[in-house]
Amino acid sequence: MFVRKLKNRSGSFCVQVIAKYAGKYKVIKTFGSTKNADQLEQLLLLAKQYVSNPNNQLPLFSTLSKEDLAVKNAFEHLSNFNIRTVGPELIFGKLFDAIGFQTVACGELLRHLVIARLSYPLSKLKTVNYLYRYQGLKLSEDTIYRFMDKLNNTYKKQIEEITYLHTRKLLGGKIVVVFYDMTTLYFEAEDEDDLRKIGFSKDGKFQQPQIMIGLLVGKEGLPIGYDIFAGNKFEGHTLLPVLKKVEKKYHIGKPIVVADSALLSKKNIEDLVKAGYQYILGARIKNEAEEIKDAILTEAKTLYENEALKIIKSDGIKLIITYSRKRSRKDAHNRETGIKKLKDRLRSGKLTKEHITNRGYNKFLTLDGEISVAIDEDKIKKDKEWDGLKGYATNTKMSPEKVVEYYNHLWQIEQAFRISKTDLRIRPIFHRLQKRIEAHICIAFVAYAIIKELERLLRKGKTGLSVSAKW
Repeated sequence: MFVRKLKNRSGSFCVQVIAKYAGKYKVIKTFGSTKNADQLEQLLLLAKQYVSNPNNQLPLFSTLSKEDLAVKNAFEHLSNFNIRTVGPELIFGKLFDAIGFQTVACGELLRHLVIARLSYPLSKLKTVNYLYRYQGLKLSEDTIYRFMDKLNNTYKKQIEEITYLHTRKLLGGKIVVVFYDMTTLYFEAEDEDDLRKIGFSKDGKFQQPQIMIGLLVGKEGLPIGYDIFAGNKFEGHTLLPVLKKVEKKYHIGKPIVVADSALLSKKNIEDLVKAGYQYILGARIKNEAEEIKDAILTEAKTLYENEALKIIKSDGIKLIITYSRKRSRKDAHNRETGIKKLKDRLRSGKLTKEHITNRGYNKFLTLDGEISVAIDEDKIKKDKEWDGLKGYATNTKMSPEKVVEYYNHLWQIEQAFRISKTDLRIRPIFHRLQKRIEAHICIAFVAYAIIKELERLLRKGKTGLSVSAKW
């Protein structure tokens, strides 16, 4: 189809849309005729919109005044380079300044990379394209890489200090409790080096090298600090180094440390106590000594919903035990799902004696005779006794209720990793050089601090809005 402007005998012009069918031209639609030049422009514009809009969507300029024509003509001469995306700068840029990151010597370039990470979290090459197309910034990929090469050694210390001071201010000038956890970040590569190592992957990427990130946050998930470790380092050996580093840098004192059961080991607890820390850790109550387990199961029979009991072990560690019906239903559902999978594998003949381990639901397997593998119903019955029970280990003088309340805030750090991996797309990492890997993590850390500040302001303003991946 095409637009035809046909001059009439009266001197007016008729505007039509024409199409060719079976070798003949046919008038599809007539939009009218006029001698007025402005009205003629309007008719021509309507006809062009008709041709380019086969789905009958509403046109951008449906009211065709002189002003509309002027806007239409202006838009026709715009290219992508002339268009600026101002929303990210208005929101994230203001928060960047409010936290204090604009005082970093590299503030302007850091700002652009952080806002790009929040708005368009992809490769550095695509970041260059994004900044050029939507911000009008002509940066080369080499410029960004040169900046990253010196970011960690030159600016990271100042960036962390700004973040810490902002968090301390929001928490009333004193940090009483900190939350710690580890995660792994994998690389789209096969080669290992001093930092990138193959280890236990929380992402299920066991054949790819990885690094480990230890993150320390305060209440509400407000960031305090982080550190990077080799991918094969045991996560239990990372807690105290991070704590000591933050304590030495900011004179933070000895806050209560909250962490999950992965960090519960005799050596970790001894080191924390020796260093003067109080702790609240998730307890693996099924792994306790038999006398402790008997005491837990005996006393837990009288527990009501969310009620807590306290058991003091011979080494002085207090075990806090709670019961939840919701957790009980979840434990039962997970066990039934695991047992069903075991039964399916038994019927298919895929289970052998090599599968009899204490890992996962394989703990319910046993040898029946010399060669037959079967499901041990007694083990299942004993496991049901633990449904709904949750344990916490602590050396604090807090009430059981307060211990549980503090531990329940640990989801904030899990959310921090989820934000980093999902919204900020911090993984997989494509960088090879250690200094660029460190810079990549540093940029994501600043971006996370901005997200948490935005969350706080939305909550404070009672807006009912939330921060999501689709800003």
